[in-house]
Amino acid sequence: MTTDTIFRKIIKREIPASIIYEDDKTIAILDINPFEKGHVLVIPKNPYEKVANMPENEYLELQKVVLKITKNMKKVLNANIASLVYGEEIAHVHIHLFPITPNLNIFNFKNTQKYLPNEAENYLNKLKIK
Repeated sequence: MTTDTIFRKIIKREIPASIIYEDDKTIAILDINPFEKGHVLVIPKNPYEKVANMPENEYLELQKVVLKITKNMKKVLNANIASLVYGEEIAHVHIHLFPITPNLNIFNFKNTQKYLPNEAENYLNKLKIK
C-alpha cells in the first residue's frame, strides 16, 4: 500500500476536487491538468501503487466503473474516449479517461490544458453521474 498521496487527500476530503462519481470503493474526478478538457481520473479508494498489486476482484470492479464513466462521457461529450493507465507520477493506481479530439497529442503528457473560469464547473455538471 502507498503513502499519503494527493489522491488519498482527495478521498479523505483534505483537498478539494471536482468529483463526477463516487461509490464506496472508487472516486472519479476531473483532472486539473487535462490532456483534453473533460479529462477524468478514476481512482480506487484502496491505495495500491501498481495495478499488479491489486486483487483481481478489485481491479474488475474498477474496470466496471471505468466502463460506466466512459459510456457517459461518450454520450455527453459526443466523442470517443481514450483510456490510459499511467501511474508513474503518483504512486496510487488511477485510470485516465479523456475525449479524443483532433488537437490531442497523447504522446506529449506535458502539453496539458487549463480550464477557463467556470469551464471546469460546466464539465463537472455535464459529466457528473448521480
